[in-house]
Amino acid sequence: MIRHSLFAATVLIAAPAAAQTYQSTAQLDEAVVQFTGASIGMDGGAQMPVDPRLKLARCAMPQFGWLSDRQDAVVISCMGPAWKVYVPVRRMTRAMPERAAPTPVAAAPAKPEPVIRRGDPIMVEAGAAGFSITRDGVAMGDAPVGGRLMVKVDPAKPPIQAVALESGRAALPGFTR
Repeated sequence: MIRHSLFAATVLIAAPAAAQTYQSTAQLDEAVVQFTGASIGMDGGAQMPVDPRLKLARCAMPQFGWLSDRQDAVVISCMGPAWKVYVPVRRMTRAMPERAAPTPVAAAPAKPEPVIRRGDPIMVEAGAAGFSITRDGVAMGDAPVGGRLMVKVDPAKPPIQAVALESGRAALPGFTR
């Protein structure tokens, strides 16, 4: 989940736009330090500075967020002009007690068996109290019950997203029963 943060806008707008044609990587480094709360090379901070050889188009309002819940990388993105930079974050190290028992490794959960497979003809439905709509389509991927997949319902239009209910049946997100 990427949480966007605009706190670095004041830092990045401080340099005059006319003076630079490219985004300052030093300013991005400062903003990453503010976002993570740790200096470059420190636990919880960027592993290394943003590569100064990058020639990123100047961005008036870069957005900052975590790549995942593990907070192992910061994503810096710009909507216009469009670009993204991933900055790896140094993992926090914790001192282990001398004779700590090893942590048992849980078995990975079994991957659920798909009920819809790519190429299957399926019926996509949506509805609420008092109405329901159905449309035939073709699955563009595999999905287990509750999994999302893309469905081609019209050759002239882009595919739609649906949630697998059972074999041959899916619903539009928000309309699952």
